[in-house]
Amino acid sequence: MQPIYDFTGKVALVTGASRGIGLATAKAFAESGASVVLADRDEATLAAAVAQLTAAGHTAIAVPCDVAVEAQAQALVERAVATFGRLDMAYNNAGILGPWGPVTDETEAGFDDVHAVNLKGIWACMKHELIQMEKQGGGAIVNCSSLGGLVGLPNRAAYHSSKHGVLGLTKCAALDVATKNIRVNAVCPGTIDTPMGDGIDEAMLKEIMREQSIGRLGRAEEIAAAVLWLCSDGASLVLGVGLPVDGGFTVH
Repeated sequence: MQPIYDFTGKVALVTGASRGIGLATAKAFAESGASVVLADRDEATLAAAVAQLTAAGHTAIAVPCDVAVEAQAQALVERAVATFGRLDMAYNNAGILGPWGPVTDETEAGFDDVHAVNLKGIWACMKHELIQMEKQGGGAIVNCSSLGGLVGLPNRAAYHSSKHGVLGLTKCAALDVATKNIRVNAVCPGTIDTPMGDGIDEAMLKEIMREQSIGRLGRAEEIAAAVLWLCSDGASLVLGVGLPVDGGFTVH
């Protein structure tokens, strides 16, 4: 059973929102009464996602955005505020897996691509979300890290280092705004049944699932439920955390 929140009159922004965890979270915000801004760099799937929400009677807009470009992240936040007048909640979810292989095989270009989206992209979005939230006097932000932000695995140096960085960004930003009625936290999903998860090497997936104690893949809606809780008044004393939602992977 999903928890029920009343976000009527509030505005939520979700990046990487055209599918998977991002779309599930956008839907959850919308079903809780929020107006939702969906952002993604894949314009076709983004348009389809927004059409799905508006057809169900929800208020949502699409904003194409490459979060790795700060000017686009800034324009995203400005579009949200121009359309709805404020920004109450944000889930910075956009991320990529990047290449697999030992660190000695990683290329500079591959490393830079992963960090541009997974780390710089969250920094850029969070920066401009915080600027707006400080102006209006409050808000809540959740960044998407990963179990890869809490542990190390072989052949994943670029990805895991980017996700470790997300937790560092989250902690520092949370302290920057702790007295300004703004909370910044992160979720650390385990292996989730999403299109992004389809890109995981089969041998690596088997290895991961041996450690995911619950014995199954997670569902995108389970991550969405954690994000909404962190944005709700129920988490009013929670800030700067990296919340594992990983079926017990990091308990080991």
